[in-house]
Amino acid sequence: MFERRLPFGAAFSDGRATFRFWAPAHPEVRLEIRDRDPILMDPEDGGWFSKTVEVPAGARYRFHLPDGLTVPDPASRFQDGDVHGWSVVVDPKAYSWRSGDWRGRPWQEAVVYELHVGCFGGFVGVAEALPLLAELGVTAIELMPIADFPGTRNWGYDGVLPYAPDAAYGTPEELKALVDRAHELGLMMILDVVYNHFGPDGNYIGAYAPPMFRDDLQTPWGGAIDFRLPEVRSYFTENMLFWLQEYRFDGLRMDAVHAISEQDWIDETARAVREAEQDGRYVHLILENEFNEQSHLAGEVDAQWNDDFHHVFHVLLTGEHEGYYEDFAHDTAGKLARTLQEGFVYQGDPSPHQGGKPRGTPSAHLPPTAFVSFLQNHDQIGNRAFGDRLTKLAPPEGVEAATAVLLLCPQVPMIFMGEEVASETPFLFFTDHHGDLADAVREGRRKEFAKFAAFAGAEVPDPNAVETFEASIPEPHPQRAEARTALFRRLLSLRAAEITPRLPGFAPAGAEVIGPKAVVSRWKAEDGAVLTIAVNLADASIAASGLAGPVLFESSSGAAEAAAAGTLPGYTTVALLERAA
Repeated sequence: MFERRLPFGAAFSDGRATFRFWAPAHPEVRLEIRDRDPILMDPEDGGWFSKTVEVPAGARYRFHLPDGLTVPDPASRFQDGDVHGWSVVVDPKAYSWRSGDWRGRPWQEAVVYELHVGCFGGFVGVAEALPLLAELGVTAIELMPIADFPGTRNWGYDGVLPYAPDAAYGTPEELKALVDRAHELGLMMILDVVYNHFGPDGNYIGAYAPPMFRDDLQTPWGGAIDFRLPEVRSYFTENMLFWLQEYRFDGLRMDAVHAISEQDWIDETARAVREAEQDGRYVHLILENEFNEQSHLAGEVDAQWNDDFHHVFHVLLTGEHEGYYEDFAHDTAGKLARTLQEGFVYQGDPSPHQGGKPRGTPSAHLPPTAFVSFLQNHDQIGNRAFGDRLTKLAPPEGVEAATAVLLLCPQVPMIFMGEEVASETPFLFFTDHHGDLADAVREGRRKEFAKFAAFAGAEVPDPNAVETFEASIPEPHPQRAEARTALFRRLLSLRAAEITPRLPGFAPAGAEVIGPKAVVSRWKAEDGAVLTIAVNLADASIAASGLAGPVLFESSSGAAEAAAAGTLPGYTTVALLERAA
């Protein structure tokens, strides 16, 4: 393993740094180093400028354009003064790694825990929380985006400097120490990265490199990033390699890749990662993709967030049918059977929510580990007007029955921070914008939910208020936290002992709908073992048959015995594991 030397930005070594900057819109660029006279950079072909100078680590610098505008380095490794301030020269070799022999863990061992770094008090706070998460049975920590964003509070999807960890969370050395600590505890570290847009505040790239953006293709965030250009592709591919090599992350989750117009770049950059990681280290790539496009998963990408899994369970537990839940309001149990067996529910089927437009591609041929499934995540909670968690919307017994399915089925489970303590704390949308932008975000948020009947007349929390962020820090449920934690610990122990060793060899073995909210799903492992999960998310018992066998888990006492006798109680999950003779 080696430190990543970037082909742009400030490459520092032994008291010298080479600065490279792409500014095709300008005939010249000057390098400003704080407390020194500006230095004219040397022009290169293709709109590049470079200069090698003697500087110490920690030096502050920026680029001066002919029109007088000074801008931070788009490949800044750290910022002094937020996204509008000075970039900082960072020595990538300054940190001494303690876990240098760490090679990661295979993907089938993944139990992912998604968290927001700010809600844990920064990189140091996350590091302090790791031992309890490891003891719970979590094997991978996924950080919501940490790339430098404006202000001190943000979900992270408004980042504008993708190489710089946000100073509100800590220093580069503190981030490396967090990754190091995770590896010492046997935990993988996954980072959420955003390549489909830049945030609205602090994005100076258009001022010196307008070709970065297209004027013929718009996204919800403005002109699409032009992935047709080699400079653009290199900028983001190098970012992936940077996080994986310089910070030693074990994997990356790529946000909303459906908003990237050149889908071939996803496969291209995944191949680049595989070619760069030739030392036997496990590195994992995960997508978020509304298109349900299976071709990436059949290549070098490990898995995709499976929103369909979430939507089915949410509709079954809450009865909601507005927005995209419309696609799951009919034959919901049948859709549950399909997502458990095949991953995607929509595999080219017409989407009512999208006016009958086909959505998705066939996925039954993919292994269960190609799908990261969840009952909650930052989007599905935070994109509600009041950030309601499932624990506020559904009965506890139903949530626990669904949790058992999530943690025992062969798909890769993901837990959102606070689930393990039955938190009812909301996770709200929060930012730290000011002036006109703050007004626009606030009013846009309120208009977004005005059409939903459930929020009519209610005052949507102001995203820019510090109280909105503070209200989003998860707190254990005062009565149910201890029992819920014990449930997670028990389920994850069973998963580690009985499910994980049989992955990725589990194959679908059929599912049947046995009630309006009830399904029996089976998988067969390569060793001949058969896993059966029966779940009933209605509040009343239903008739069931063929559920006798060795009991792996029951979500309520006596449920397995009742199921064997022909009745599956309400809000119940029963898991059976029949091992080969």
